[in-house]
Amino acid sequence: MTNTVPSAAAPPAPTGPAVSVRESDSSALAAFFSAHASLFVLTGAGVSTASGIPDYRDRNGRWKGAEPIRGQVFRRDAGARRRYWARSFAGWPRVAAARPNAAHGALAALERAGLVRQLVTQNVDGLHQRAGSQRVLDLHGRLDQVDCLDCGARLARERMQQMLAAANPGVRPASPARSAPDGDVLLGVDAEDGFVVPSCPECGGLLKPSVVFFGENVPRPRVERAFARLDASAGLLVVGSSLTVFSGYRFCLHAAKRGMPIALLNRGRTRADELAALKLDADCGAVLGAVAACLSAGSGS
Repeated sequence: MTNTVPSAAAPPAPTGPAVSVRESDSSALAAFFSAHASLFVLTGAGVSTASGIPDYRDRNGRWKGAEPIRGQVFRRDAGARRRYWARSFAGWPRVAAARPNAAHGALAALERAGLVRQLVTQNVDGLHQRAGSQRVLDLHGRLDQVDCLDCGARLARERMQQMLAAANPGVRPASPARSAPDGDVLLGVDAEDGFVVPSCPECGGLLKPSVVFFGENVPRPRVERAFARLDASAGLLVVGSSLTVFSGYRFCLHAAKRGMPIALLNRGRTRADELAALKLDADCGAVLGAVAACLSAGSGS
């Protein structure tokens, strides 16, 4: 009997923002860019929602679904790894098919105009690079890569998808009810039982996505590089993040301690609201698109 594991349907390619933007919001953020050119930009899941990749939290910073798998659990619990890879096998096509949206494109344009010094993203989808941004630091890693925890070999996520399919020939895709930003989808126990997880093709070791799982620490060299780039910037802009997780919030604390101006563009509250000189509760793509159109034209780029 063929077993069925849900597979996320590919979202349509974005056609541009369909959300109106208040002139006061775009004007205020354009003024912030102009006054503090060479910004450090931190982005979160809210930047990618228009690309069909859902976010983790609601407007108040609460989990929309179950907490993501913790790194310690993934490493020590074979059953948890089986559940993770079964869900990831189903959800990866949605992430792979996602396309950059207006927010990604606007940030790339603002970088080309010389207004973004460094872009640090908490997302693992690689959409900033696909939109043309060059100065990107993937704080939590990349979902399109898989690492062996034993020998250090790295392989493309597409190859892992092929290995998962070959190891589970009776599994066929269907549509899931819900998915998460890391490609994880909610499955029934029947779909997870018996799912076979392949080992590293080089050494037979344990394979893990090249991302920082919940409860793990961001590698120190990566954090130090981000702080160095923040110190060399004129201000901090946070886009699409509630900053609930400390790995992003610490940049706001650092900027505030140094007296650097902070702007926030996010739907709903953030952990750094009281630290910000400018807080906009608005659509990321619409506001950034208007700002980029104004400032990029003014720079002649």
